[in-house]
Amino acid sequence: MNLELLLNVEPLNWHDILAAMVSASIIGLERQLLGKPVGIRTSILICLGTYVFIAISIYLMNDMTTDPTRIIGQAITGIGFLGAGVMMTRDGVVIGVTSAACIWMLAAIGVTIGAGQALLGVKLALMSVTVLVGVDIAENSFKWMQRGVHQKLIRKPGRNKQG
Repeated sequence: MNLELLLNVEPLNWHDILAAMVSASIIGLERQLLGKPVGIRTSILICLGTYVFIAISIYLMNDMTTDPTRIIGQAITGIGFLGAGVMMTRDGVVIGVTSAACIWMLAAIGVTIGAGQALLGVKLALMSVTVLVGVDIAENSFKWMQRGVHQKLIRKPGRNKQG
């Protein structure tokens, strides 16, 4: 078996695949370290999958029957459903919204890389983690930022009993 043939991923390229995986790992690591949904594995699959859909649609555009912007729109719709699946309510508080937003951002990064902007995709991942970590630090440092939807959930005795 020819190794060159095995390693050929055309019309994709290894540089962009690596950029998608690194970008997703940056966000996924932050989520995983906090024990949140959408860890490293899921992040990589979302970002890499979106990259593949966009890169393939751009490749197929050469036959003049494919519009990559339609693929982007449909990817956004599909990702919206995936993000909605991680949101839920617990004791009257909606949780998982930040994880859903991370899914949305991972798809946006995949689109960016698929459109040929790999370095920008990595920069967007770094900006995203800066927001995630920075706001978390601010919320833990300033009591006034813990009001409303960002209050820490406090379990009330007897609320989790079945019966």
